[in-house]
Amino acid sequence: MIKIEHVKKSFGHLDVLHDVSLTVDDGSVVVILGPSGSGKTTLLRSINFLERADKGKLTIGSSSVDLHSAKKKEVLKIRRKTSMVFQNYNLFANKTALENIVEALVTGHGIPRAQAVERAKEELRKVGLSDKENYYPSQLSGGQQQRVGIARAVALDAEVILFDEPTSALDPELVGETLALIKQVAKDGHTMIVVTHEMSFAEDVADKVVFMDGGYIIEEGSPQDIFYHPKEERTRQFLRRIIPVGEYVI
Repeated sequence: MIKIEHVKKSFGHLDVLHDVSLTVDDGSVVVILGPSGSGKTTLLRSINFLERADKGKLTIGSSSVDLHSAKKKEVLKIRRKTSMVFQNYNLFANKTALENIVEALVTGHGIPRAQAVERAKEELRKVGLSDKENYYPSQLSGGQQQRVGIARAVALDAEVILFDEPTSALDPELVGETLALIKQVAKDGHTMIVVTHEMSFAEDVADKVVFMDGGYIIEEGSPQDIFYHPKEERTRQFLRRIIPVGEYVI
């Protein structure tokens, strides 16, 4: 189980997260929705210390850390329990698809190179890129680069995979195939926290949907609860703006 407790984060005078708490069950998929600037990405980045929270506690399995005062060893331990798929792929431009995955395994997790190569090859096969393992990011389409990013995240065998709007940088025609791949990762039983604007994906895949706005969790529940029976007026306003009229009962 993952527990995020009382997380606060400010950038200067701008309060981005206000006392945010969230629980994620093992093997479940939590989708976080909300307008731009609601704090979704900052929350994800706080979980794996890409941002240092001002306050809060994180528990992943048997490991608990203070998100503000965690020491270097504690941060490394948590990072080894998480992996992240970024909006803009975050691949090393000077390394091939295979090397991008191998590097993460060897440097981040201390896995012997020969073993890392075999695991990387297997994950590239699963995402349909066996024939592209020696291609550099510049030789791959956006969708292919994101597949490498997903393969890298899965290869790390983390306790939770974090997805930060994984389709936002893709051409519309590539969104569907990337979402289909993420759905398959979910079916394989990985614990996932996904920030996305893809409503149909959220309904299909999520065990829990969380709606954030202004740095607060406004509402959370099952996809059925959030999309068809939202309790909060702010949630209803958000859904009306982004979902075709009549598609959901709001």
